[in-house]
Amino acid sequence: MKILVLGSGGREHALVWKLRQSPSVDKVWCAPGNGGVSAEAECLPARLDDADSLVSLAANLGADMTVVGPEVPLVCGVADAFAARGMHLVGPSKRGAELEGSKIFAKEFMARHAIPTARTMGTFESPAPAIAALGADWPVVIKADGLCAGKGVLVATDRAAAADFIERALDAREFGASGARILLEESLRGPELSYIVLTDGQNFIPLAPTRDHKRVFDRDLGPNTGGMGAYSADGLLWPALESEIQATIVRPTLEGLARESRPYGGFLYFGIMLTSAGPKVLEFNCRLGDPETQPIVMRMDFDLAAAFQALLEADLGRFEARWKPGASACVVMASGGYPGAFEAGKKIDGIAEAEAQTGAKVFHAGTKREGDAYYTSGGRILGVSASGKDLPAALATAYSAVERIHFDGAHYRRDIGTSAPIRAESAAPAQAAAAAEARRR
Repeated sequence: MKILVLGSGGREHALVWKLRQSPSVDKVWCAPGNGGVSAEAECLPARLDDADSLVSLAANLGADMTVVGPEVPLVCGVADAFAARGMHLVGPSKRGAELEGSKIFAKEFMARHAIPTARTMGTFESPAPAIAALGADWPVVIKADGLCAGKGVLVATDRAAAADFIERALDAREFGASGARILLEESLRGPELSYIVLTDGQNFIPLAPTRDHKRVFDRDLGPNTGGMGAYSADGLLWPALESEIQATIVRPTLEGLARESRPYGGFLYFGIMLTSAGPKVLEFNCRLGDPETQPIVMRMDFDLAAAFQALLEADLGRFEARWKPGASACVVMASGGYPGAFEAGKKIDGIAEAEAQTGAKVFHAGTKREGDAYYTSGGRILGVSASGKDLPAALATAYSAVERIHFDGAHYRRDIGTSAPIRAESAAPAQAAAAAEARRR
């Protein structure tokens, strides 16, 4: 089997790494890929917002299937373009991907299908009415409608911060066309959870649950980023709660997509807040998360290529996904200044030593390769990942590897997983054991 992976980040490196372990996979390409991916797969130039060119690329390569990492190609309709040519692609249709492409659409979709979510305070296209809608209850969540690489959301704690964000989005157009409309909603309270499934639109395989860390600094301070780290662990989600999430959120979403004729065949990400009133949806993504993918693949105890093949052959309902017990974690190393301005071209040292000495796996995101050397080329540079018998063991290995890697201005959070509101070791022992056994079955 020959597989083309689309994307250039840590998520795509993790997919390439896992797919290459399949005995049925003979060749993996990645377009456009990055420095680290180029050491494991052939990287090719590509425009991810040009569906027709991506179809031509896959056809010319003779790829048996194409796997989409990021959201942009999906929102642009790449799955529809592949389907029109009778070519295999893992990813939802353009109509299905609208769940991520428009936060306002997603909110209206949840209302139509009675999917639990935060109360909406309105949608706006100009600053004055949006600011006037702000009440006395804080914090308030403000979301740019379109794709903003994880940076178009503010949890505003006061009126001044809210008004500033609204004006930057609607007047200054800081987020371009993606911020031409904004959504105001109540701020939900509770621990967050990333719950991702692989689905054919009816059947689905739940992936190991994860929790990510969006803020740039320790103690969840600073602006939102694309993600500074993530972890997965037995006990993070116990069976009764998972059943509730599937019954009240996952199945109604799939049924709603089917009723609205929105074909869906790929990953569906539910960002969930575990509130005192039950789980509620914060956001949908039409693909795997980044950096959630990195700890997820570290726990996979099954052939990912075979899972994709089952999806494409409409046989997903009979596929068995097994998960390694214990935990895994990913610590993102970023450029100094990220998510604001940063300098690129910094030489990276210590990656090989980190992997050899600790057993961690270093997934590349914003890197370029020159000979045997790697250099920074983006905001998030590396996702240093590890697994272990429990979360403290996985974190210890990941951070041990981080300490061996150096580049000028390197920044990373030092509290990934350590202040988690839900922890494997804090869950009731019976719940943790049941969760581990359920995922092994």
